[in-house]
Amino acid sequence: LAQQRLLIKGGKVVNDDCSVVADVYVEDGVVQQVGPNLNPEPPAGLVVLDATNKLVIPGGIDTHTHMQFPFMGSRSKDDFYTGTKAAIAGGTTMIIDFAIPQKGCSLIEAFDRWKSWADPKVCCDYALHVAVTWWSNKVKEEMKSLVQNKGVNSFKMFMAYKDLYMVNDEELYAAFSCCKELGAVAQVHAENGELIAQGAKKMLAMGITGPEGHELCRPEDVEAEATQRAITIANAVNCPLFVVHVMSKSAARVISNARREGKVVYGEPIAASLGTDGTNYWNKDWAHAAAYVMGPPLRPDPSTPGFLMNLLANDDLSVTGTDNCTFDICQKALGKDDFTKIPNGVNGVEDRMSVIWEKGVYSGKMDENRFVAVTSTNAAKIFNLYPKKGRIAVGADADIVIWDPKATRTISAKTHHQANNFNIFEGMICHGVPVATVSRGKVVYEGGAFSVTAGEGKYVSRPPFPPYVYKRVRQREQV
Repeated sequence: LAQQRLLIKGGKVVNDDCSVVADVYVEDGVVQQVGPNLNPEPPAGLVVLDATNKLVIPGGIDTHTHMQFPFMGSRSKDDFYTGTKAAIAGGTTMIIDFAIPQKGCSLIEAFDRWKSWADPKVCCDYALHVAVTWWSNKVKEEMKSLVQNKGVNSFKMFMAYKDLYMVNDEELYAAFSCCKELGAVAQVHAENGELIAQGAKKMLAMGITGPEGHELCRPEDVEAEATQRAITIANAVNCPLFVVHVMSKSAARVISNARREGKVVYGEPIAASLGTDGTNYWNKDWAHAAAYVMGPPLRPDPSTPGFLMNLLANDDLSVTGTDNCTFDICQKALGKDDFTKIPNGVNGVEDRMSVIWEKGVYSGKMDENRFVAVTSTNAAKIFNLYPKKGRIAVGADADIVIWDPKATRTISAKTHHQANNFNIFEGMICHGVPVATVSRGKVVYEGGAFSVTAGEGKYVSRPPFPPYVYKRVRQREQV
């Protein structure tokens, strides 16, 4: 059973809009009181956590993960158990994963399959985005059913991965129109798949087979062009757009400009694009270089992470995910003679919160409140989980992290809890460490020790028409 009663004493409660020194009292998985010097009765059976000189923040929400994902001839190393367990250790208490059907296959069947993988294994709450990889009347009907019956309010379209997941502009237009009707958030993987396919042929013909070929065949322009195109199409149907894994300055600028023009668009940089860069693709050690291969690639311009962090700090970019999709060195070696066969994906679910604190808050680019906004609250608002998630307030789910801003830790594959034997942030010293993680009112991680069992997390339904996103859209329709 979940610990029924919990008191977090003496910490500073940090929400996205303010910070206040207060105790937090939790019962039955829900926050019951927030205020100074709480003394809940009776004292028997009450678990007390001392948060003196520490921050008490809403648990992180990772908007983008791929656990046990069958992809590119392999399957990602982190399953829903190791992945969510690592998430908890890093201060994340909810993930949103992707159910991805093959072309011509049922969206509902994909959703059910992913849910059947997750339910017995998850250590924290989760939800599922569903990908639209082809278009027909059947897909449209299934999207409607997913929204009305399965608690899905976001659909992702791939503009890349030609012949696998990629949809064309006509299909994008249809999918965006459908999202708009249903009150769902449209998401895109924004890269020009046609240019990538041509570029890859060209690189291989020139004899470039190593991981650097991956970046060379899909340069920034390819990401920026698709981002611009997606925004243009979404705007034509007045559909809100969420651009996943923003990896480059130029794509980020496109989103920033669109927001300044009043378009309803959100950008999601990820731990990898904020914490490291693409110079690693030219590393002499093939396995090291291949470990960083993901789509879109990390950028070789070393000033990119700082640039993206600045935009995240001033609200040009809105939320952070990880695109956590881990493959070990042996799996990556599938592409040892041809970079197009290296499984795409990196880690991040465990390190996201610390990386953003280090590069964002410790560096002075953002304050603790903005940190909470970009790691939790904004995601909760966009995907209609707020204020149950993303906030510490009476009535909210008790997904809480005690965060020590003074403590440091060094990231390493030797000590992380993920199933992978490589960490792209290896050796990074992070100020800001989660001391304890509370999920659904239960202390699941404290001082390096877990008390969690597989399947303790729950699937969270997300209703359509999130007000944060759709209030403006609806008003524009009327006007």
